[in-house]
This record gives sequence, structure tokens and C-alpha cells, in this order.
Amino acid sequence: MSKIRMNTEYRNKLFNKIKDVFEKEDTQERQGFMEARETFNTLQQSAHTLARQVVERSYPTEDVNTLQHFKKKYGDPCDVVAKDKCFYFAHQEDVDEEGEKTDTSSHFDFGLYGNHNGSEYGDRESGQHFAHAYYREELKAEGLNPDILAQQEGKENNPHKTKHVEANDKFLGKSQSRYSSENEIGLTKSYNEPFYLDVIGTSHCRSRAIACSKKEYEIFLAWREAKASVVSKHQTWIDSLQKQFNQLKIGLKAYRYLSEGIELATELGIHVDEAELIKTNSTGLTIYNPSNLASMIKGMKNKNQTREDKIKARIQYEKQSVN
Repeated sequence: MSKIRMNTEYRNKLFNKIKDVFEKEDTQERQGFMEARETFNTLQQSAHTLARQVVERSYPTEDVNTLQHFKKKYGDPCDVVAKDKCFYFAHQEDVDEEGEKTDTSSHFDFGLYGNHNGSEYGDRESGQHFAHAYYREELKAEGLNPDILAQQEGKENNPHKTKHVEANDKFLGKSQSRYSSENEIGLTKSYNEPFYLDVIGTSHCRSRAIACSKKEYEIFLAWREAKASVVSKHQTWIDSLQKQFNQLKIGLKAYRYLSEGIELATELGIHVDEAELIKTNSTGLTIYNPSNLASMIKGMKNKNQTREDKIKARIQYEKQSVN
């Protein structure tokens, strides 16, 4: 058999085969991401348990129940109790250079898409990055790209990025409204539901900072830093993969023959079955080398045979039958 020339389809097949192996390798970068996610899960529960204590200290359950009773009795004029999953926590235990107490406060959002930089409105993409990284396996199983924001880090918005981000958000069930959770469904809804707490006051959370101690505040900060770590560790891992993928693409593009690509895979410790690789093309048709393809095509021709040709063919057939 003559050497099989490399083409775009073979390059893509080899690339995807090697890419899949690379993504599953237990590297330091991948392990760092997985551990960051586990650490966050642990701190998420403990931080929210503390948040419930702090919130109920400012808005006692009995007061909430009383106001809900009056709402049922008098309607909208007493509609002042709402559920929320993000809060401004503040403490006044630090002092400035003159010995005066200072107010330290920040925004903490326990929602899946909540940002991790303390801003109530800014850096929307950080929340998306966390959500996609947190549910990476679920998104991959759907054939989606949970790594798109890491891959596009530092790049301007573009149709390719937008397409994948919107597909991820749709699958996760993200609300179309930035400030409302009414349309949340699926994984976003199931993630957020346990973290809603009753607060008194219908205004935005910025105007109702909830008092806590400095120690409690530091616990909230540690939780938020753990959330940010999931994003940063995911970014580090994907960056390391992208460097490998870029070199892989350059190499595969330079190869003239399929055997060179298979040799590369073998050197990387990845088994590639050449027969399986060339078995079908994108249309599902069998691929043959030139010699076999020529023989197949010749056999498909309806030639006019002379009497002598028929006799020769018959003699050849009988010889093969005897042997």
C-alpha cells in the first residue's frame, strides 16, 4: 500500500483524538482546578450557614413571619419581605490613622452566576466563567464548550465566543434578566434555590448593608476567594492545554502523510488505529488507497466481452475453484 496523504479530515480526527486524551490527563493544572472546586463546595455550605445566622440576626424570623401575616391581611402595602441570595455585609471594627472606626463592606452573591470580585453590577463575565467551569462535565456531555471564556481570555467579543457562551447559559438555565431570577430553570435554579434567605426591605441590597463581625466578614471573604480560585485555576489549566493544542495544530499541518500523525500520537503515548481512522470519511463512505479504489472502480464497469475473453474468464474461474 502506498502512503496515505494527510488531509484536513485526518488532521481533525487526529487532533480531536489527542485533545480528548490531553483533557483527561491528571496533570498538576487539572488537579489544581478539581481541588479548587472541591474546596469551594466545602466553603460554600459553611459560608451560607453563617450568612443565614447573620441575616436572621438582622431580620429575625418572628419579624419576617409577622410582616408576612400582615401582607396576607392588608396586601401590597405590607409587601416588604423578599427572598434574596446576595447581600452587603459590613463591619466597623477597623480604625483609620486617626483612630476613627471605618466602615468595611462588600457584596457577596451566593448565586451560580454571582461575581467573585465584590461588585454588585460589574464583571458579568466572571460569573459566567465560574458557572461554566463549575458545571464543566455536564456541559461537555452535551457537546458544548465550557472552556470558551478561558480560551477567549483577553479577546474582544466575537460571534464564535458569543455562540458558545449563549449555548452554555441556555443549557444551564440562566435567567435572561440580569436582575431577576424568575426565569431560572434547570441547573441554575437547583443551584440557587438553597441559598435564598428572607430579608426585610424591597430595595436593592446595596441600601441595606447587614452588620456582621470582622471575623464573620473574613469568612465571607475566604469563601469568595475560593470561588475566584475556581475560575483562576480553570484558566491556568485551559491555558496550559491551549499551548499544547497550538503546537499540535502546527505539527499536524506540516505533516504530509497520515503515518507521521500516527507516529506523533504514538510518541505521545496515545494509541491510534489507522484502519479505524481511515475507515470512513465525513459522508460515511469507505476510504480506499488509490490501488484498491482503482480495482473497485474497474470491477464496476460493464465491459463488452468477446467470445475469447469469456472463455478465458471461465477457464480462470475453474482454475480458482479447483485450487
